[in-house]
Amino acid sequence: MNPTVLPSPEKSRLRALLDHLSIIHDPREPWRVAHPLQEVLPLVVCGTICDCDDYEGIAEWGEAHLTFLRRFLPFHHGLPGARWLTILMNRIDPDLFSAAFMAWVRETWPDHLDLVAIDGKTSRRSHDRGSDKAPLHLVSAFATTSRLVLGQEAVADKTNETTVIPILIERLAANDGLKGALISIDAIATNPAIATTIRNAQADYLLAVKANQPTLRCEIETFFADAPPASLESITDVDKGHGRIEQRTVTVAREVDWLEGDRRFPGEVRLPQVATIVRVASRAELKDRCRFETRYYVSSAVLSATRAAEAVRSHWAIENSLHWVLDVTFGDDQSRLRTGHGAKNMAIARHFAINLVRAVDDKRSIKLRRKRAGWDPNYLANILGHLPR
Repeated sequence: MNPTVLPSPEKSRLRALLDHLSIIHDPREPWRVAHPLQEVLPLVVCGTICDCDDYEGIAEWGEAHLTFLRRFLPFHHGLPGARWLTILMNRIDPDLFSAAFMAWVRETWPDHLDLVAIDGKTSRRSHDRGSDKAPLHLVSAFATTSRLVLGQEAVADKTNETTVIPILIERLAANDGLKGALISIDAIATNPAIATTIRNAQADYLLAVKANQPTLRCEIETFFADAPPASLESITDVDKGHGRIEQRTVTVAREVDWLEGDRRFPGEVRLPQVATIVRVASRAELKDRCRFETRYYVSSAVLSATRAAEAVRSHWAIENSLHWVLDVTFGDDQSRLRTGHGAKNMAIARHFAINLVRAVDDKRSIKLRRKRAGWDPNYLANILGHLPR
């Protein structure tokens, strides 16, 4: 990449993004390359920011904004067409693209990660029945306080999230990246291996206990039913909106020595260093009925009722602030990319885009920010200059 190509103010804004994308190895012979990856990948990220949800749209947007793109990169041979862009993105190693994303985010992480939610999402139309290929299922880590996507890992066919969650945690934990964080995951991760991986990362876990751990759940239910009130701490809050009133009472117990010891029978779940158990009892008043639900959690952190309520509630931000936005605003569930690595690489490009778009200090919705970026190159330049910190 020629350092004289970019005007100095704009180069300083894009340096982190371009430098991290440049680590991706291009296996093609250099003398035969008309469209280097160091130009293709920023094109895909910029097009995704600008309300383009597939490679055809990105190619058309790039042709219309080639003058803008040349402010940052040379594009000596112009831009790849839609077909060639699709072929290139199908061939790029998604592990390298994901590593570039995580390295870029790491440079822009807040100094201290507080609450991190990990959850999986399926891109429902990315399946290929002709080749018996399952849809793309991606496990993502989301910093709920700063609303920043931290990383992602694709789940291989015929496996489940438990195989990739430890890999994702270990990658994020490099150089104390998760030190001091409280990591929340749904019940699929309530097992000793994942809990130990989190503790080895110098972080704490908050794991749901559901029917997949019947013995542990039964013991926790019994404990809360029989525990002296003085040994418990509770807090109640009320939410109103969307046609319902919901009351949640969060109760914590920190006398959990009974979860340790030799009395545990072989094969029973033994989570390391449990410090708090949590009960969340909710009552939702709907228009025509009331709905009651009780959920349980275990944590290695010593949590107050207030802190537990905040952590439990913030976990669902990954659904509302990431998965819902990807589906509704970025059209993830409508994407029909099915061949090669195209679906995985496009999912990572969306994560680049959502972090950049969300970082701008703007009262517009994310949907309007994307449309404005597509209409106004100066607004797009502003987005590219605001790396989340």
